[in-house]
Amino acid sequence: MNLEYFIAKRLIKGTANKISISAPIIKIAIAAIALGIIMMLIAIATGMGLKHKIREKVTAFNGHIQIYNYDNNLSDVSVVPVSLEQEFYPEFKIAEGISHIQAVATKGGIIRTEDTFEGIVAKGVGKDYNWTVFEEYLVDGQLPEYDAELNDEVFMSSLTANRLQLKTGDTFYTFFPKQDVTKIWNQRKFKIAGIYNSGFEELDGIYMFIDIRHIQRINKWEADQVGNFEIFLNEFDDIEEKSKEIYGKTLSNLDTHTVMGKYGKIFEWIGLFDFNIALIISIMIIVGGINMITALLVLILERTQMIGILKALGSANWSIRKVFLYNATYLITIGLLWGNAIGLGIIWAQNKFKMFKFPNPKEYYIDYIPVHIDLPTVLLLNIGVLTLCVLMLLIPSYIITKITPVKAIQFK
Repeated sequence: MNLEYFIAKRLIKGTANKISISAPIIKIAIAAIALGIIMMLIAIATGMGLKHKIREKVTAFNGHIQIYNYDNNLSDVSVVPVSLEQEFYPEFKIAEGISHIQAVATKGGIIRTEDTFEGIVAKGVGKDYNWTVFEEYLVDGQLPEYDAELNDEVFMSSLTANRLQLKTGDTFYTFFPKQDVTKIWNQRKFKIAGIYNSGFEELDGIYMFIDIRHIQRINKWEADQVGNFEIFLNEFDDIEEKSKEIYGKTLSNLDTHTVMGKYGKIFEWIGLFDFNIALIISIMIIVGGINMITALLVLILERTQMIGILKALGSANWSIRKVFLYNATYLITIGLLWGNAIGLGIIWAQNKFKMFKFPNPKEYYIDYIPVHIDLPTVLLLNIGVLTLCVLMLLIPSYIITKITPVKAIQFK
């Protein structure tokens, strides 16, 4: 058996160690490590959770990558149609990492009721549209189905419905401009099939989902013409790489845009979460490391006579230092175990019961604090904390080299 590990193990299990002067200091050091890992786990989980939730909401309305006709149209309204006769539609095979592609079209309009009116962007979708994300946002009614005959049902946000004093099952008129603005506007009567609330007011207040065939008829497009294609990726982090790859593999008259480019300010804002997480982790590691340094120094001073005896018996300085480093590593591990148990428990409870909510949900586009963390992140965090704390202890353990056997054995 490793001699240094054997001595450290005996020191840890010794009853004298539990009633010594260093006992309360050791407990404080363990508590500091545990508290630090709890704070780090929560910081990572809430930061990643908020990033994932905001990304999910923005991409639900736009997809990760959009393919348009190459023009100067920077609005949310489809102007020049794109043909459905494309190599990448309906199955996207020209690039890897694509989970779904769907054809859509948008048209600006005005909803008019007896008492008020509201400007909207009608988003035309068809039978290929992925409603999976919106199932979570559905608050009343049901999702419309556009896979049979022309459907007059729409999917409206609760924000727009409340402004217009409408509810599920109500009918209303929407007016769409013709290409020749001097002519009378197109009028369509719709019925609300369902109401959604994503919490993202910037998007909820704009989009109303309708059958894409309405927009095709209003714009006098053919049945195989749409406004653009929306592409969903398996991994969000691949968005820039995939956008360039898709752009290079599509026809020269087509252009690609990413959701990050369209909502640059939002993604710049959530990008700051990474800095905040890194700052919290750095502070917690420093605090935990300082507490462990204090505990190590107390352990060394308390065991000065033992150090002197080991030196007198011929033990090298590095060998004795390893004894205390093993001891400190054990204490750090205990703190990490407690911290992980409590921290992951809090994260699980928040994910399950959504106990903690934002005081002002509008600022974060969600009413509760979302959490997200994966096993590789947890393992990497624990390994990193353990490694850095042990490295921080190498310098204070150097004090052992300054202890002389004669003075140490006489020390009381």
